[in-house]
Amino acid sequence: MKKRKYRSRLRKIFGRRLLIILAILFQIVLLALMLFSSNRFYWLGGLFTALSIATALHLMIRSDKSAFKLSLVFLILLFPLYGGVFYWVFHYQTANVGFRKRLESFSKKQRDGFERREDALLRATEAAPEDRKLLHYLQGVPAFPVYQNTASRYFPSGREMHASLLEDLRRAERYIFMEYFIIEEGLMWDSILEILTERAAHGVDVRLIYDDFGSILTLPPRYDKKMREAGIKCKIFNKFHPFLTTLQNNRDHRKITVIDGKVAYTGGVNLADEYIGEKIRFGVWKDSAIRLCGEGAASFTAMFLGMWCLLTQTEESLLSYLPSQSFGSVSDGWVQPYSDSPMDRENVGEHVFLHAASRTQRYLYITTPYLMVGDELLSALKFCAKSGADVRIITPHIPDKPAVHFTTRSYYRELVESGIRVYEFTDGFMHAKNVVSDGTFAVVGTVNLDYRSLYLHFECGVCLYGATTVAAVEEDFLKTLESCREITAPDCKSNFIVRLFQQVCRIFAPLM
Repeated sequence: MKKRKYRSRLRKIFGRRLLIILAILFQIVLLALMLFSSNRFYWLGGLFTALSIATALHLMIRSDKSAFKLSLVFLILLFPLYGGVFYWVFHYQTANVGFRKRLESFSKKQRDGFERREDALLRATEAAPEDRKLLHYLQGVPAFPVYQNTASRYFPSGREMHASLLEDLRRAERYIFMEYFIIEEGLMWDSILEILTERAAHGVDVRLIYDDFGSILTLPPRYDKKMREAGIKCKIFNKFHPFLTTLQNNRDHRKITVIDGKVAYTGGVNLADEYIGEKIRFGVWKDSAIRLCGEGAASFTAMFLGMWCLLTQTEESLLSYLPSQSFGSVSDGWVQPYSDSPMDRENVGEHVFLHAASRTQRYLYITTPYLMVGDELLSALKFCAKSGADVRIITPHIPDKPAVHFTTRSYYRELVESGIRVYEFTDGFMHAKNVVSDGTFAVVGTVNLDYRSLYLHFECGVCLYGATTVAAVEEDFLKTLESCREITAPDCKSNFIVRLFQQVCRIFAPLM
């Protein structure tokens, strides 16, 4: 019976995916036929070629990242007859424009709903003067305040985070907000869903957002309907439709849980069994997460409500979801949660990494599943190491995406030559996204060091200034080094063919 049910579920999932693939292929073939027909009309072929040249020039003068422009211009000029047409068809559609406008509107209302907290900002800059620029930037531009009365707890594994999360969910009284890139039926999600259903039955406002592309192979179709039947309000982010559009590139990669506005979780952990070690994929799954209890949870409440209002096209007041009572004088350094959106051209995640490199005097430790960065961040990391700081980066040894891992390794040589120590986690897959600088600053979040995460996805994280949790993040990094192999200069040597393919892959890294 279980096997039959499992096969039925596989047919549904892969059946949907197959239909999407076939629909996209049909559109590609249709466009190709239209373009090939231009061979019969000399003037039409010339028009398409002129459009490609004009498109390439248009891209070059745009304010986008140079790596993105290079990869797109390369493709357009490689296929001059089709490149321009494909670009305009995929990049400029009414859905893209409408989505961006709604997001800008909701983001403005979110910023207006936040208390400015200028006194807290002043005290934070006095306590952490080396982080003054980042503190002002995050509170001023994307409007994410800094908080003091917040206790933070770092989890070096998904299993530890899962146990704590279940306890907090059981104590929910007013609401539970959850937003995740991947949800998969299994031990982890089933244990959470049982509590969500029970809490919803007792009048708790339970809401769930999951990314359609992230969960396309892990959840059956119309899973949102099943959630609503269980009393859980559910929305799917950016449903994956079989239409060629760059909007499908923008995914909700955030991992957020907020409980009653008092407790919040984020980090690399999705709601699937490999994240808690119940399912083996690529060996040991190394991940991390963080729990905030206190005033800092407010920013995650705002992040979730902003996305919820965007998807439902409704308006809700942030103030009505914040706790009425004070959190007292809990003092564990300063915390500053933040989020990043691909729609506002404000690369918050990248700015956080750049700040970490620029403020480092002694050491900078980074863990990331992918390492494909632009010239600015690459230069900042190399400059940090050449200035005498101990810069170390841990990446996976066992990849989940071979092409991405192959491209990641193309960066090793210049990193090692600049004095950066690169390690690969040999026990399995490194999925944690952490930064530690000089024992006084740390970042735990969802942002990978790759183009997709830095510029195309919705992301989030927490900056920690002088909190005791910084030491916990650092301790986890040093302990993880025991399960790593350091990449040396001889390891970076390869033959001409391999280097050539790596350089080609780096051209297309922004599109991976």
